[in-house]
Amino acid sequence: MSIMFLVQFALVLLCILIGARVGGIGLGVFGGLGLAILSFGFDLKPAGLPIDVMFMIMAVVAAAAAMQAAGGLDYMIKIATKILRRNPKYITFIAPAVTWTFTVLAGTGHVAYSVLPVIAEVSRQNGVRPERPLSMAVIASQFAIVASPIAAAVVAVVHYLEPQGITLGSVLSVTMPATVLGIFVACIFVNKMGKELKDDPHYQKLLQNPEYVKENHANVNPDDIAIKSTAKTSVALFLFGALLVVIMGAVPSLRPVFDGKPMGMAHTIEIVMLSMGALIILFCKPDSTEITKGSVFHAGMRAVIAIFGIAWLGDTLMQAHMGEVKGMVSGLVESAPWAFAFALFVLSVLVNSQGATVATLFPLAIGLGIPAPILIGVFVAVNGYFFVPNYGPIIASIDFDTTGTTRIGKFIFNHSFMLPGLLSMFFSLCFGLLFANLFL
Repeated sequence: MSIMFLVQFALVLLCILIGARVGGIGLGVFGGLGLAILSFGFDLKPAGLPIDVMFMIMAVVAAAAAMQAAGGLDYMIKIATKILRRNPKYITFIAPAVTWTFTVLAGTGHVAYSVLPVIAEVSRQNGVRPERPLSMAVIASQFAIVASPIAAAVVAVVHYLEPQGITLGSVLSVTMPATVLGIFVACIFVNKMGKELKDDPHYQKLLQNPEYVKENHANVNPDDIAIKSTAKTSVALFLFGALLVVIMGAVPSLRPVFDGKPMGMAHTIEIVMLSMGALIILFCKPDSTEITKGSVFHAGMRAVIAIFGIAWLGDTLMQAHMGEVKGMVSGLVESAPWAFAFALFVLSVLVNSQGATVATLFPLAIGLGIPAPILIGVFVAVNGYFFVPNYGPIIASIDFDTTGTTRIGKFIFNHSFMLPGLLSMFFSLCFGLLFANLFL
């Protein structure tokens, strides 16, 4: 690995650190500053903008903000509160179950955007540290990719291993139970992560700020919340949109066909959620000013700016050194075939794509003679996105958590998703190798 790459990589980490410390739109603008140094100072060509990720967040936020203005979020919180009061800690298990299911059916982890603001608000209103369910929900939305029959990474694995008699069912028989059990066991540990909200000094300090309390209704009893007459309609429309996205992801034939291929899921999510926002405004008639003043809208727009800068910065670095990165990881596998899981993890961290990781390393592993059961057992290791906190849902969940418990630490890598991600990875790998040995 060249000195130049290490220097540029350190610059990227520094921008993430400073941006996280500044807060607000800091991640985005300091990502832009880092990009200026890479492009003007090191002559690196800027990568393509993360347009689809930004637009998906904007579309979901538009619908969610309209729902919030129509009273829908208050209504959902009130219902969830009645369920969670019996045992509030279950949200740490329920949230990842929802995002795992959404991703499996839709084939993309970005469907998690639609539930992140709800998870954050329900947690806070019930006194549950939002960091726990939010972090596990994001990790589950990533890991579920390897269990989705329509995900590009899964399709690629089946393609490479088909000559060895491996089918889609063979892969899913391992990845589905492995990720479910791995995430469940991780949730047991994460459910105790961090201090309770009532004992968290940062959150208690926020409660001393009258403006924060007023904006976030921190002292409002959910039972006392007045529910607007349009709340149920707005929630029904929003949930219908989320369900429609999942169904269209699971059944590609429902999407229009262009140039012989179904319309991509990014455009599907954007069109469906913008349409739901329009229908909520049309039928529920929320105050247009309230839509843009709500906490969901503000958090979502901060997330868009953050992704704009940081994701663009990270992609620029990796695209400039893609040959070097692939060569380094390929060399590791050639010298130690047992390290294939580690190689998958490292490359996925660097390229932020499960599909690209599979396409790069699986042909090499097959050429080295690594058995198909081992390859499938460690397939989950392609989910290293969480290691460097610049993935879209990670940034979005940080912004949706108004308590400040979900965050990037002062040393960058001690962020809220590191422990949940590593635990989920370890347990999922153990279960994956076990089930591959039993079923294949």
